[in-house]
Amino acid sequence: MKSIKSFIPNAITALNLLSGLLAVIAVLENEILLAMLFVFTGIVFDFFDGFAARILHVKSDMGKQLDSLADLVTSGVVPGLAIYKMLNPSGFTLVEVLLFDQLPLVGLIIPIGAAFRLAFFNIDTRQTDHFIGLPTPAAALLVLSIPCMLIFPTSDGLKEVLLSPYFLVGFSVFIVTVMNAPIKLFSLKFINFSWQENKLRYFFIVLSVSLLLSLEFAGLALVILTYILSGFFYKKLF
Repeated sequence: MKSIKSFIPNAITALNLLSGLLAVIAVLENEILLAMLFVFTGIVFDFFDGFAARILHVKSDMGKQLDSLADLVTSGVVPGLAIYKMLNPSGFTLVEVLLFDQLPLVGLIIPIGAAFRLAFFNIDTRQTDHFIGLPTPAAALLVLSIPCMLIFPTSDGLKEVLLSPYFLVGFSVFIVTVMNAPIKLFSLKFINFSWQENKLRYFFIVLSVSLLLSLEFAGLALVILTYILSGFFYKKLF
């Protein structure tokens, strides 16, 4: 019975990995909205595998490692490929990129940065009720909000800014930095549902829904940027 219980969280993690692999294919086929859907699905599975492990009392080191490997694909490789594609509007092959225009390779620093972030998380015993550095799922959503904003622009001139190589390179460096910076960020995982212990989380959820409904994908970017900024006020918030 215990072996069956321990398999359940790992099976959910496997679904996260499968979602990430499907998202990779979607990015390669320029189906960015489909990629965003698969990444979001993977993030949901990422939430519930840990939840299932806690409920079933089957937390394990293997599950922790498997979770990070799945996250590396879903929340590291996928956003890295998205930036790679955006920095390669001419559709050069890899050989052409390596020989003539290496700029798209900048996008690949994102999965490398995610790997360092996940490895650090696995060995850091402090990150029980908070995070140090931006979690990779949030980073992935922030990155993918950029090409999604190109599909559903909310203001004039936005496309020119978002497609600028200077912006995309700086943005990639920013993502890697905030993933690995010593910034304390509150966890969105609920231990219980009491108002007193979770009022910041409830406020953040209401703010997120409001921004998403009013600004769509631009609202998603603002939600995550607000989350990053909250790290500078961590002690005041708790």
